Amino acid sequence: MTAAKTAGQRAGEEKSNFRQRLLDALEASVAEDGYSRTTVADIVRRARTSRRTFYEHFDTKEACFVALLHDANAAQVRQIAAAVDPHAPWRTQVRQAIEAWISTGESRSPLMLSWFRDVPSLGEAARRLQRDATENFIEMVQALGGTDEFRAAGIAPVSRQRIIMLLGGLRELAAITVEEGGQMSDITEEAVDASIALLTPRDQTD
Repeated sequence: MTAAKTAGQRAGEEKSNFRQRLLDALEASVAEDGYSRTTVADIVRRARTSRRTFYEHFDTKEACFVALLHDANAAQVRQIAAAVDPHAPWRTQVRQAIEAWISTGESRSPLMLSWFRDVPSLGEAARRLQRDATENFIEMVQALGGTDEFRAAGIAPVSRQRIIMLLGGLRELAAITVEEGGQMSDITEEAVDASIALLTPRDQTD
């Protein structure tokens, strides 16, 4: 019984390892050649595995790409949340969140650029991915905006509509900046100021 369980655990770990190798290989190929020019053959070559192994994990290159972006988004949300000090003044928390978002984006800038350029071509898969990513960010911002500092400032709860406007604006600004050859860090101050302005209670802006 124990031996069988151990063998099953080993099989699960091996499967997970192959999946991660394939995702890492796709990300490396996207960085070097771009998503559109990357093939399944490129992925398995970089992962040092076989087409059979690839298709055991993913039906298509597109499915692998969606999985990579899904995992990258989840990791980014976790890193942003971890970077924010819930006891700091709320404006400081906003800056910490924006700087963490930019830092995590720039640490994987080829993938971020591919998100901007290639995801729209994925059709329904892209729409599901974008909806999921948006929901993840909404939940994170609502959690971050639910601290004592935000409540004391009269901001909490942050409305879903306002978060969507905030995220949409930040993403579009980042996309245009990167596509024009800039760095995400170029928008840091503007992104912080705009986010604070959007979150500031109405009676404090009069």
